Amino acid sequence: MTPKNRWLVVVGAILIQLALGAIYAWSVFTPELKTHGWSKTETQFVFSAGLALFAIVMVIAGRMMTKIGPRKLAISGGIVLGLGYLLAGLLGGYSKLALIFFIGIVGGSGIGLAYVVPIAVGMKWFPDKKGLITGLAVAGFGFGAMLWVKLAGSWGNLIEIYGLSTTFSIYGIVFMLMVVIGGIWMVDPPEGWLPEGYTPPESSAGGGKSELAYQSGEMLKTPQYYMILLTFIFSAGAGLMTIGLMKLFPQEALQANGFEAAQASAIAGTAMAVFFSLANGFGRILWGTMSDKLGRRLSVIIMTGTQGLIMILFQWMAGSQALLYLGAVLIGFNFGGNFALFPTMTADTFGAKHIGQLYGWVFLAYGVGGIFGPIMGGWLGDMGNFPLAFTICGVLCLVAAVIVSQVKPPVQQANA
Repeated sequence: MTPKNRWLVVVGAILIQLALGAIYAWSVFTPELKTHGWSKTETQFVFSAGLALFAIVMVIAGRMMTKIGPRKLAISGGIVLGLGYLLAGLLGGYSKLALIFFIGIVGGSGIGLAYVVPIAVGMKWFPDKKGLITGLAVAGFGFGAMLWVKLAGSWGNLIEIYGLSTTFSIYGIVFMLMVVIGGIWMVDPPEGWLPEGYTPPESSAGGGKSELAYQSGEMLKTPQYYMILLTFIFSAGAGLMTIGLMKLFPQEALQANGFEAAQASAIAGTAMAVFFSLANGFGRILWGTMSDKLGRRLSVIIMTGTQGLIMILFQWMAGSQALLYLGAVLIGFNFGGNFALFPTMTADTFGAKHIGQLYGWVFLAYGVGGIFGPIMGGWLGDMGNFPLAFTICGVLCLVAAVIVSQVKPPVQQANA
């Protein structure tokens, strides 16, 4: 079934991404795990495993999409994701190995299967609005964190009422249904289709030719790929570390500044579930829209440069309620920009024809960043040095801004 209205693709994309954003809700479960003997570092193992499998499986998913089609791929991802959480609830309990396997490995694999579908399909239906539509397509991923954190916590009190295991099972069923329904609209447009009145430009905002159609093997031979990859690793790693620690670090910093434990927990939870999550979602839309005007490279330079400064300053902001909320907004806004800017920068640099497989290789950066960022943050936190973790990530973001400033359009022209 081909959508009669291309905006139905956007509706399906947002529905899918809301469910896939479950991985960003992990911080709401970590305090409960700590009461059952998990260390700060161990709480990050599940999160990092999920991020790693998400990125690795996405490389495979990009190739699978050309064979089985985007609809079947999205639905398969929803089933795998849902089963991961459902089985974690039924069989996992508080077992470290079980939760790493079911939520981290199985759940992360499901996200990896489905994530690239709405991005690739959306770009094909909206070649005239690549930045905006990619931002909208992935905005649900950012907004999903707020929804699932609040339902498990202060809005729905699912963990308090039903316990951790049942909450996992409920989420598994809901995630599966949402992705399966959204997947119905994940269909490519007919070959050669263009929006009415749209003429492809001679060159894109990033400088690449519109007729570029690199295959992944060709892209992997270019220095541009590795510069984009490294920039994404540093930028994503900073945000992913913050997500993993947004509850633990501010809670400690606020208590050190005189807040009661319950009050500090509520403030830190709001910083992540409301301020960070909303900014993360809106950042995807606004950075995507701005990049259609500014160009991808300049947008990434601004995003990573400002993120670096804020990450360094955050160690002093976390102990104040107002400054914590401000920091959560700024970090979340810039972090969200990664997921609108790097797919479109990849398409501008190497062509949009094979974006499903190309972006899978670029998105490996997310997996690498998801391992080093959260685990480094948890390890330094166990040593009592959260500020050093934020400083390291801030400096790496500044380095990323310098790296991406040197990315030039590839000289080699790829064959279609």
